Amino acid sequence: MIVRMWEARAEAYGVADLITWVCDTALPELEHDPLHVSSEVFSSTDHLVVVISKWRSNPRPLPEPPALLVARAPHSWDFTQVDR
Repeated sequence: MIVRMWEARAEAYGVADLITWVCDTALPELEHDPLHVSSEVFSSTDHLVVVISKWRSNPRPLPEPPALLVARAPHSWDFTQVDR
């Protein structure tokens, strides 16, 4: 299992719009992929929107959000579970 964390800082006025874009546009493009397991969306008080998606393998990137919704380019990182 691969977990991808995607993070974008929304413009101060655009947090709700970025969340709407993630939920209504970006995630539906990924959710039909048979390698996709699940996704969760989070927001913070400092205008961050985070998507945690789980994949069987080969995670697909989220599409680029509309530039007017983000204060800077999104970042993403992939993680695998550590056996302990």
